[in-house]
Amino acid sequence: MVSAADREKNAGRTSVWIASRTGTRVRRAEPSAEHGQPALDRDRIIAESVRLLDTEGSAKFSMRRLAAELGVTAMSLYWYVDTKDDLLELALDAVFAEIALPDTTDESADWRDQLRALAVGYRAVFVRHSWASPLIGRYLNIGPHSMAFSHAAQRVLARTGLPAHGQTGGLSAVFQFVYGFGTIEGQFVQRCADAGVTQDEYFTRAMGALNEQPEYRAQFADAAELMAARGGDTVAEMRQRDFDFALSLLIAGIEANSSPLGVPPWT
Repeated sequence: MVSAADREKNAGRTSVWIASRTGTRVRRAEPSAEHGQPALDRDRIIAESVRLLDTEGSAKFSMRRLAAELGVTAMSLYWYVDTKDDLLELALDAVFAEIALPDTTDESADWRDQLRALAVGYRAVFVRHSWASPLIGRYLNIGPHSMAFSHAAQRVLARTGLPAHGQTGGLSAVFQFVYGFGTIEGQFVQRCADAGVTQDEYFTRAMGALNEQPEYRAQFADAAELMAARGGDTVAEMRQRDFDFALSLLIAGIEANSSPLGVPPWT
């Protein structure tokens, strides 16, 4: 069994996809189901992990807590994963499966539409699963669903006309933006849920409290015209307008720096 300490010593090497028994281990016998629960398997463990992470977040997540939800002993889980980190890595890859991938072999498809669809799907992951964004930078993200998403994004960028040396920059511009936007949105949605209020209620209360402070009131007065031009009657509508416009700017930037021959116009 690989310990958490061992993973910390060699974080770049140890991944559930590289140095784990998951998927390759020969088991002596299958652990039996307990308390009338369905038989335990890796898919069920991962699905329950995602549900538990969505409900309680990663800070409270533990093998003991997961085992209690599954109706098994904590030791039963170690037939399928070596450490909690392995399980978090598996859960992270599982949510990447929620992103619908475009047909990158369809030469008639508009790369702009495909890139937008990938960005929208990527954003949705962080909104639905607020625990996922911190884990993106913690693990290698080389699971099958994560790699399929990355490959699709690379194939779409390759059709934009950007030169090869600029395609990684294009990917970073779009998906780092979406990562940041989706992370903040996901955290806000979770904060509202934890407070037991809607997003609009939370926003109204926060803005009202800030406007009561003289040092903030003047700053908000300066921004009143900008906020009015932003449009949208709800927090969700305002956020959607911002996301759509920002993504359109990025796509326009890729277009402006692309050519059918893959030679950027500034050369």
